[in-house]
Amino acid sequence: MIHQQKYAKELIKKFKMEESKEIDTPITTTTKLDIDEPGSSVDQKLYRGMIGSLLYLTASRPNIVFSVGLCARFQANLKESHLTVVKRILRYLKGTTGFLMDRKSTSGMAHFLGSCLVSWATKKQNSVVLSTTEAEYVAAASCCAQLLWIKQQLGSQIDHSKSGISG
Repeated sequence: MIHQQKYAKELIKKFKMEESKEIDTPITTTTKLDIDEPGSSVDQKLYRGMIGSLLYLTASRPNIVFSVGLCARFQANLKESHLTVVKRILRYLKGTTGFLMDRKSTSGMAHFLGSCLVSWATKKQNSVVLSTTEAEYVAAASCCAQLLWIKQQLGSQIDHSKSGISG
């Protein structure tokens, strides 16, 4: 079992976030980052250190993969808004480092249509599995179910457009 609770606590201390307020989500639904963000520049070394540390942590925390991946895209021309998002991830970690451990695995998935992300999810599995192979089968089944749903949705949109039905 990969368990990085101590590492997450050390990160919070390393980046001086011990006094920060805990939050419930690693990123807001309205977060939009851009290369040409307005605002003051920030230290690239600090930002890259934070991103590198968080990327390492994603091995055991699939719930931060999307947020960290989004922030990792911005390594040059960094602004205060980029750093604010990374600090939010650390505040989220602060509130979730003491989570209760059980033997249930966590599945994570991302579905792309071409280069566009159309669906992503992380979910604790419903049952306790006896091996990592079994956990992978459970994750694969969940992933395939989501893919079949997406395929069905896309197929019904094509059928509607051929028949002239909208909606």
